[in-house]
Amino acid sequence: MPGETLTKTITQHTGELDQETLSFLYGIAEDYAKVRNAVYQRYSGIRHVNQLTPVYGILNEMRSCGLREQLNLPVVYYELAVADAVSDIKTRWAVLKKKLNGLVTENESLSADEKMYIRTVLKINSTFSAILNREPYELPDNAKDLRLDTDRLNNRIRRMVRKYLTEPKTEYTRLFRVSPNGYRYKDGGIYLVSRIPRHRVFIPLKNHERYDRQILFMLEENSATLHIPVEARIKTHEDYTNTVFMHIGNRVMFTLADGTVYGEGLEQMVFPETLRLDKKNQEHGRLRREAENYRAEGLDDKAEAIERNNLGRQKYSSRKARERANTVRYINTEINRMLREEKPARIVIPSRVLKKCTKHYSRTVNLKLTRSFQGFIRERLAFKCRLNSVEIVEVNSKGTGSLCADCGTEGKCWKDEFVCEHCGSHTTAALNAAKNVEKKYKEMCHPD
Repeated sequence: MPGETLTKTITQHTGELDQETLSFLYGIAEDYAKVRNAVYQRYSGIRHVNQLTPVYGILNEMRSCGLREQLNLPVVYYELAVADAVSDIKTRWAVLKKKLNGLVTENESLSADEKMYIRTVLKINSTFSAILNREPYELPDNAKDLRLDTDRLNNRIRRMVRKYLTEPKTEYTRLFRVSPNGYRYKDGGIYLVSRIPRHRVFIPLKNHERYDRQILFMLEENSATLHIPVEARIKTHEDYTNTVFMHIGNRVMFTLADGTVYGEGLEQMVFPETLRLDKKNQEHGRLRREAENYRAEGLDDKAEAIERNNLGRQKYSSRKARERANTVRYINTEINRMLREEKPARIVIPSRVLKKCTKHYSRTVNLKLTRSFQGFIRERLAFKCRLNSVEIVEVNSKGTGSLCADCGTEGKCWKDEFVCEHCGSHTTAALNAAKNVEKKYKEMCHPD
């Protein structure tokens, strides 16, 4: 690991931008979205499922279709919009195949051979494409000796795809990417290629770092944030020698088996914003229904007034993005503090527990789970551990939250408290879980 590098994303922030500059940026972002939607419309169907890789074929077709000239969008934005859209389509197909695999596994009416045939088809893109488009194909090798009704199974695959395949579309017009030959750093800012030949638009920056990578522009109300992927060298720390056992929670980020906690303010940052968004969404829903009722009554003026004055997304999206950025900053700060203070060579965590779809949760719990940052926390922890040569070990999470760490019997959880009626232990649920993580790890290392 030492000497290797990782790709991480850093940000640059612009100063407050004038209206002319903002109009230029928003115009580029809107056309960027139009290009993506054009690619979605042309290439997201079954006819192109086997033509998405490599992307050069689609790029060549999009170069000659006339859309770039129609929009007057410079190549440095246009081609990245095409590549982004193709990447989205490929991801959508991958997600669909994963879903179909899960449905096949759960289907008790299919035999083991039938399941194997469908899984094999989903793995071989050319065969999958041929079946969807009713074209000739060669039977996969591991299915040649099976006695299967392939016509029936192929029809089942087509039906599942028709049911779950959706056409991607973006209405988000606040981002675009630009390639390195589309900008240059100078005069304390960045000059972007504009729609006018040999003319660039100046964007002032708050810092003077310079990069030569593809840049993602995220537009805000009066400014923009630049996201740049850079290579970071993996570090080694001779004084990082400890083994740390921790529970990752929604109220408190990290609770260690010795009682130390990090990220105590997580819930205070996340939950009030969750409630605010929920209330705002309910209000938007009520106003949207009111506008629809006005339209049904023929009162288009009143409906348009509601849509114009009450259903805008700009302030909503800007505040939501700001609050999320604050939470992300807090999470990164606390992970860095934990690594700096605990100096771990190894961190032991429980495997992630997914929400059970069959269980009925209260509205409050559902809201918390909806905007839970646990997945992001785990992702950032894994990245920063790899960056600092810290090993992450996962232990089976079964029982870590329900069993008493002192005596091993079933206890009771009430909010964030854990009580064991057998031995009288009374502690926080997070600390009990962290101790169980330590216990499980030691049992795994020394089973005798």
